[in-house]
Amino acid sequence: MSVPLPGQGIVKGLVETARNFVGSYVEKDRLVTVQYPEERVPQAEASRNFPFLVYDGDDWQKGLRCVACQICEKECPPQCIYIVKDTARKPDHTGKLQFQPRLFEIDTSVCMSCQVCVEVCPFDAIKMDVEYELSTSDRFNSLLLRKAQLAKPNQYFHKIHPAEAAEVDARLGADKAKAEAKAAAATRPA
Repeated sequence: MSVPLPGQGIVKGLVETARNFVGSYVEKDRLVTVQYPEERVPQAEASRNFPFLVYDGDDWQKGLRCVACQICEKECPPQCIYIVKDTARKPDHTGKLQFQPRLFEIDTSVCMSCQVCVEVCPFDAIKMDVEYELSTSDRFNSLLLRKAQLAKPNQYFHKIHPAEAAEVDARLGADKAKAEAKAAAATRPA
């Protein structure tokens, strides 16, 4: 039976520290210092910060995917989403009449970036952003994001989350084709 020598743990720790110190200068993948803001580490696709609203087409007001169903508002754990549904249906970017939110606000001072709003949205209208440089000198106006600030095009969604965006667009395209086929079948004479 071997008896551990006194100070053996300290020696092991010092050897590990020396190995990490030397390795950090030699191995490229272990270099952890980034000269921010000149150098930036690319965002991981799975990273998330605060939610944003996706819109299709060129006009963000007509192209919003959000139909003001208010599920995200009800399911939000910190209750940071506030939606007022418009009373009249308006044409979306394809010309179809849809309800839209008259008011859509997210209080980022309360939002905990849990992504529950994204998971419960049946229209894929709300997604998580990766933007993290949000500091301003105006604390009161920058923490409450309104509909115009939240609206970002589908191309932006493809840029920050390409795999998820491709899957969402494929599913939405299949649903649209299925609805068009059903409508065409309903208009055919019997």
